[in-house]
Amino acid sequence: MKRILIFLVTCSCIISLCSIPAFSAGESFSWYCVRNKEHKQPRADANMSFIEDYGGYYVDKKHGDDVADKVIYLTFDAGYENGNVEKIVDVLGAEGVPAAFFVLDNLITQNRELVMRMIEEGHLVCNHTSKHLDVTKCKTLDEFKAELESLEDIYREVTGCEMPKYFRPPEGKFSEQSMKFASELGYKTIFWSFAYADWDNGNQPSENVAKEKILSNVHNGEIMLLHPTSATNAAILADIIHELKAQGYRFGSLDELTNA
Repeated sequence: MKRILIFLVTCSCIISLCSIPAFSAGESFSWYCVRNKEHKQPRADANMSFIEDYGGYYVDKKHGDDVADKVIYLTFDAGYENGNVEKIVDVLGAEGVPAAFFVLDNLITQNRELVMRMIEEGHLVCNHTSKHLDVTKCKTLDEFKAELESLEDIYREVTGCEMPKYFRPPEGKFSEQSMKFASELGYKTIFWSFAYADWDNGNQPSENVAKEKILSNVHNGEIMLLHPTSATNAAILADIIHELKAQGYRFGSLDELTNA
């Protein structure tokens, strides 16, 4: 009986251990933040908090809700130029506001003068992969590295500059493995604490709706994601900047965010 009892307990332990779901470093996530209209910093879902272990940012926690110095980081995901990207750069130049543009290879190869202007006017031109790749499908560091380095090479060839080591995964898709790969390549991964449905050029929100959405969700330390191909964003950006400045906000660079 003693031997049987020991055997049953051992089996029970094995069954119990096997029933615990194993965490997979390759498990895919889609980034999001739950908005609030109390102008408070959102917090990441607990299942995605590991991004900070690998140089990931979605909000500037140094500039919390009670910090007097109010800062916002403007970021844009730009895959191509349709006339509105240049308008966005015009507004930023007129207002003296820095921004980060996460770009694909097409924008660099087809719009060298515009990209050079971004650099010369103090903006960061950053890595969004070469072809808008879902990086969670990269199973090895070499696969991941090839996609990011191909864009670095194009950027270097066209501009003569080295691409800043900031990365934004297309569509916000990521895994712990992809975060680890980016970190090993010296990249900081930049998510966001606010975005809205501005990417569909055939279904643009009205200017008033867009302004209300952006301004009602503003918060200190915000990383704002906008798409610069949006006609609405191009039309309202100056007004948004004026209003945020009037509320006491300034606009920071990702180098400040990451203490680079």
